[in-house]
Amino acid sequence: MSTPETAAPAPTPAQLGYRMPAEWEPHEATWIAWPHHREDWPGKFGPVPWVYVEIVRHLSRFERVNIVVDGRRMRDGVTEKLEAHSVDLKQVTFVKARTDRVWLRDSGPTFIVKDKGQEEGDRVGLVDWRFNAWAKYDDHRHDNRIPRRLARRLGLKRWTPRVECEGASRRVVMEGGAIDVNGRGSLLATEECLLSDVQARNPGVDRLTLERIFADYLAARNVIWLNQGIVGDDTHGHVDDLARFVDSTTVVTVVESKVSDPNYEPLQENLRRLQEARDQDGQALRVVPLPMPAPVLFDNERLPASYANFYIANSLVLVPTFNDPADREALNTLAALFPDREVVGIHAVDLVLGLGTLHCLSQQQPAAPAEGSSS
Repeated sequence: MSTPETAAPAPTPAQLGYRMPAEWEPHEATWIAWPHHREDWPGKFGPVPWVYVEIVRHLSRFERVNIVVDGRRMRDGVTEKLEAHSVDLKQVTFVKARTDRVWLRDSGPTFIVKDKGQEEGDRVGLVDWRFNAWAKYDDHRHDNRIPRRLARRLGLKRWTPRVECEGASRRVVMEGGAIDVNGRGSLLATEECLLSDVQARNPGVDRLTLERIFADYLAARNVIWLNQGIVGDDTHGHVDDLARFVDSTTVVTVVESKVSDPNYEPLQENLRRLQEARDQDGQALRVVPLPMPAPVLFDNERLPASYANFYIANSLVLVPTFNDPADREALNTLAALFPDREVVGIHAVDLVLGLGTLHCLSQQQPAAPAEGSSS
């Protein structure tokens, strides 16, 4: 009696030659979603759309900006605001889709690229993680659909990672703010966000399984685990408020100078881990400290104000600022690290009330690599 053949598992993106590119690699566009969820900025929503206008004004000088809006009325209102600030609307595309919130870093897809491909259209794809609103909020149905909608609009191949756990197959929950990569095979993440029982994204999934997922879907075979995030971060430890690659061998990490501040010791622990870490080739990292601003408070609650939440665009780096003396130090540090890009501060005191700033609200769409290029 013949035995039935078992189908071979489908190749992973990494096996097909895809990788998650570093943020400083060339962009096709930046995606943002226009703010509308007033409860995220209680009593202070009014200034927030104008912060977005300033973001679009700077980005549109260097790359296309794709803005997600829920319909014509929102689009017309946004157009009016952009025109008032002389934004070149030829650099802006409006995309109709509903969102629950606007943090596309987390609800949007993770784009991946292939440096060699038979056709240019085959060189960009996306990973569609499940989004569950940081395992904290119930309203995430629209946000969870965003990657699928973008894949259809852009005509890109889409992968939906799954994991076997406790006898069942389920989609992997992940957010873009939970990871940062150098494009060469190394990835930053925190144990607090991805391995804790608090706001657990993937209950029962261990460290080694997550590392295998990062290797299979992002070609990130070297995971550098930091400890925990900053006070006030309701994502429970996103790494994009802590430490970021700024080139393939250099990481910036925020440090607190006041020993009495509750962030002091956790950030020192992260600094120690980075100083001891090695990249995918076994080489030590260059670790550059960034300051922390003085606490930004609202209703006696500390907000997640951090200079690490910057966004790297084509020829530009946007940095959140907080009317703080440390703003200048942070801007100067990043300007030295990005000598070929403009480094621009964006006033974020109102924006951070929504518990996120520039990196949280943006998602880069990489350009297709030229044939034969490499990271």
